[in-house]
Parts: sequence; structure tokens; C-alpha cells
Amino acid sequence: MKIPKLDMNGLIASIPIIQGGMGVGVSGYRLAGAVASEGGVGVIAGVDIGYREPDFITNTLKANLRAIKSEIMKARQLAPTGIIGMNFLVAMKDYNEQVRAAVDAGIDLIISGAGLPTRLPELVKDFKTRIAPIVSSAKAAKLILKYWDMHYGRTADLIIVEGTEAGGHLGFSVETLNDPDRPSVLDITKEVIETVTPYREKYRQAIPVVAAGGIFTGQDIAQCLKAGAGGVQMATRFVATDECDADIRFKQAYVSAEKDDIVIINSPVGMPGRALNNQFIKNVAVNGDKIKGCFQCLTGCNPKVAPYCISKALIAAVTGNVDEGVIFVGSNVHKVDKIVPVKELIAQLVHETQLSE
Repeated sequence: MKIPKLDMNGLIASIPIIQGGMGVGVSGYRLAGAVASEGGVGVIAGVDIGYREPDFITNTLKANLRAIKSEIMKARQLAPTGIIGMNFLVAMKDYNEQVRAAVDAGIDLIISGAGLPTRLPELVKDFKTRIAPIVSSAKAAKLILKYWDMHYGRTADLIIVEGTEAGGHLGFSVETLNDPDRPSVLDITKEVIETVTPYREKYRQAIPVVAAGGIFTGQDIAQCLKAGAGGVQMATRFVATDECDADIRFKQAYVSAEKDDIVIINSPVGMPGRALNNQFIKNVAVNGDKIKGCFQCLTGCNPKVAPYCISKALIAAVTGNVDEGVIFVGSNVHKVDKIVPVKELIAQLVHETQLSE
């Protein structure tokens, strides 16, 4: 099939693939820059982005703001004409300040989930930055579009639909995730497309709906495009690349993963998540991991009752301490069998998509 471009209100990606933002630190400037250089949309994960800064523990917000500017600048150097985005969780304590820092630094696109990004249009006002909410249902898409329309007189530049097969924090109940008859990402995508249609007409914009979660091959991409999606977001495949910013031991955990290693966990932020059932997860299930010190990074996390610190657990994993932290994965991680360059991966995905009927 012919592969369409992804038109985000005039910001056009030649390949309709968005590399999902993966935090903490899994998708940084190297991965985002590499994807953007190949015509896709490279996305830097915003949560606790300053974890490598020397004053991260003592001055977390300033470290994060400094790192936002640095990561965007480095990604731009790798992909001067490419599209660079950042992913910020609405649940982040300093969400407004960090989003604005990215906008001031010239980011092309802000992607935002883990809550309803009601104030996002205000934060990008007078800038060319495009905005994209992440939703898990047509109901959530309708709420956001209606709110933005009423309060800001604008709409989304694209919408990302994250289905039940995605990795990391998920916008579904544990019961839904364990239900064999749970809706597919294509089912939800079609419903969101219907919700978006009147706003497309009102604002005379394409407002592409991008499917995410469990998309692994070019055949999967073609299926989404045929269903009406304007593109796809993929994350798991991009971890097993040379340019992924995570430690090699983190990447090897993906390559070594078996289907039975995947579990649904309860995150301290109050949302279920999909991860590898490593030694850390097993220990926490029995004993917990008392929080000593708190970054106060997420509004939904109470350190007095949380079983462990999600930030410390993610930082441990991404820096190579894979048995001492959380390794978020998508549902198809067991299909990953090798680490390849981003260029090779995207070429393969494009070829497979073109061959699909």
C-alpha cells in the first residue's frame, strides 16, 4: 500500500510513525534525533528528564528544566530538519513549568497523557508548537476536544489513541486489561475518529488519529492505516535500537524477554502498568520498598503509602540496574530478537507496510 504522510496541522512527517516517549530516560535526544532524521516523529520523554544532572536530587525542578533545553538542542543537532516532540505526563507536579520550558526551547510537538491536558493550549499560545492528547477512549477525546473548543477556540493537532496492549502506565482498569474480550486499539481508534469528525469540519483541519499499543510490524501499521488512522505510535520496537538512550542491559532485557515474563503491575501513581516481572517486581510484591526521600514528581503519588518510588525504580532500570528497577514493556516485547540501527528498523517497517495489501 501507499504510505501517507502525517499532517499535523501543517507540520508534516514523511513517514507516519511517531516514536513513543519512554521515561525515565529511555527515549532521549539520541533516539528522538535518529527517528526524526529518518522522517518519523522523534519523541523525548519529559518525566524526570534531568536525572543525570548533578543536582537532580537536591534541585529537581531546575535540573529538569535545564535538561529539557539541553535534550532538545542536542536532538536538533542530530535532525536539523526533523520533527522533535516531547511527552509530558499531566500528573507531573511541575507540568506547566516543564511544558513551557520545552515550548520556549522550540519543541515542535507536545504529547500529553496520564490525565486530561486541559490547559495545554494556554501553555503553547503564540507558539507554533503542535499539541496532541493521549486518550484511551472516545469519551476522553470528546471531553478534551469540547473543553479546548469552548475555552480556547482551538482543537488538537492530532490525537493519540493508546490501547490496552501498550507498555508503561495504562488508562484502563486491571479488570479490562485482563479481559480476553477487551477492545482492540482499532476499535477505540474508529470510535475516536467519529468523535473527531465534527471538529475536523469546524476547524478545517485533518486532526489525524494515531493508533498506539501493540503495533509491531509493517502489517500492523497497514491495518491501522486502512482502519482510518493517520499514523501509528510505536515504542517497544525502538528500545531495541542502537540509538535508544537506555543502558545496553536494559535493551538486552527486551531481547531476552519471554511472553510469560510480562505482568500487569500497580504503579505508585495509582495506575496499572505493563512491565517485566523481574526481581524488583517480585521483591516489591512481597516486601515493598520503603521510600527514603521523595522527588515529589507526580501529583498522584503518596510516598507514605506507595509501595516504592516509581522514579527511582525507572532510573535504576534505565541506567542498567535491571534487577533493581521497573522495566516497562509493550505486550509484544517477547517478539524482539535483536538490536538494530533506527535506520534499519524504519526501513523494514516501511517496506513491510508497502507490501501489505
